[in-house]
Amino acid sequence: MSFYTAIFRFYEELNDFLPAEKRKVAYEVPFEGNPSVKDTIEAQGVPHPEVDLIIVNGTSVDFSYHLKDNDRVAVYPEFEGLDIADLTRLRPKPLREPRFICDVHLGGLARHLRMLGFDTLYRNDYDDHQIVGVACEQKRIILTRDRGLLKHRAVERGYCLRSTNTTQQVAEVLKRFDLKPDIEPFARCMKCNGLLCEVAKEDVIQELEPQTKKYHDRFFRCLNCGRIYWEGSHVTKMKRKIRTMIS
Repeated sequence: MSFYTAIFRFYEELNDFLPAEKRKVAYEVPFEGNPSVKDTIEAQGVPHPEVDLIIVNGTSVDFSYHLKDNDRVAVYPEFEGLDIADLTRLRPKPLREPRFICDVHLGGLARHLRMLGFDTLYRNDYDDHQIVGVACEQKRIILTRDRGLLKHRAVERGYCLRSTNTTQQVAEVLKRFDLKPDIEPFARCMKCNGLLCEVAKEDVIQELEPQTKKYHDRFFRCLNCGRIYWEGSHVTKMKRKIRTMIS
């Protein structure tokens, strides 16, 4: 078996996945045989859904490209402000209405995204294959801190959260997918992700506690699970939290 070398350089936030000594510098990657550039990139720790452009020896290539000795490979994340229309972009076109699925460790993020009005699936008993299957079937973006999950071949859209703090995770997602213009607070059920619909007080009065009946007149019901919502004191705290997350 012959051994070869390629020079790799990762740009911008893709460096988050690399050890310190390989960040923002060109470095040698030894390989044997004829591996694909996709497999080699993921062997460096970078999940393929994070990559939008690969340039090899000055030419854009797709994930199926097979490395050759002395190749120089530049790997870029998704571009926002630069027009690369004539190059081989590797990410699918952005979803018109982004929808998400969170892995089992991101229940807090899922609830907060629902609070902001974003369609976000979450179950604490999903395994990786279920998450990938649902994401592909329903065209959802996988949110996770598990790089391995994003390396599944079938995954097209995904984002690996850098922070472990829920508020910071929300800020990451809003920035990464440019979601601030689409925020619609309290449009979804934080419990099940269903849409909320305003209902007349007389239609739900039998389900309310005495104090709720006395002090509140505006109510919403989840069209999926039937849960009832109203603007109690907790809403003021939630609005304050929303301002913190989107500031």
